[in-house]
Amino acid sequence: MILWPDGDAVVAIGQASHAWLSGQLARAWGNDRFPVPAPWEEVCLGAEQHDIGMALWDLLPERHPETGRPLQFFELDRRTHLALWTEAPLRLLTQSRYAALLVSLHGTGLYERFPPRTDDPEVAQAIADYLGGQRALQERLATEVGATAEELHANQALLAAWDGISLALCRRQAAAFEARNVPGRDGPVTITLAADGDHHTLHPWPLNVEELEVRAEGRRLDGPPVADQPALHAALERAPVQIVRAMLRPREP
Repeated sequence: MILWPDGDAVVAIGQASHAWLSGQLARAWGNDRFPVPAPWEEVCLGAEQHDIGMALWDLLPERHPETGRPLQFFELDRRTHLALWTEAPLRLLTQSRYAALLVSLHGTGLYERFPPRTDDPEVAQAIADYLGGQRALQERLATEVGATAEELHANQALLAAWDGISLALCRRQAAAFEARNVPGRDGPVTITLAADGDHHTLHPWPLNVEELEVRAEGRRLDGPPVADQPALHAALERAPVQIVRAMLRPREP
């Protein structure tokens, strides 16, 4: 869950909807400086579904004990987070093994880039077990689909970039966001997302259109924070759907 601030209210955006926004970026990606993702359909599907493991959790999220709002993705208990990411690629196996492979790589990539600190030996072992199990799955799926290590490294980096850009947009991040090591035709590139009045800019421009409006869906939570978990679920059930939108354009010279 991501909470989009909107005055005194928040819009609760499910992780699957944030991933849909990532997929919108993927489907518009590629120009004379940035290669089109390949295999295109599989990579776009992986981008759109990369948070599929959290889709059901977001229907009945846990309540933050201090804010009375839904827990956001970075506030999840470590065991819950591991369980959701273990399940994620399995949910895609009957749809696309390649997309499942990308989702698995994205999950382990998060743990490799942002290694969690813990003094609990059981949690540390659970993290090690998760990484070991996913790497075995990745090796098997890579062999089955015939994907090279170089190709997977590039697509994992693309997915990380789309994920980061989407998160910054869905969180209404005021500071500029940098997606680093994005595969370019002449080597890795850093792409900067920045707010500019009523729109956002990406520089250098990586898309094959002159501008792109992206969107996600959430539930608008007005009023005071709720007192318990059942009340939170009831509030989400009756909350109106709100579309959040962002217009992306190249930076002016």
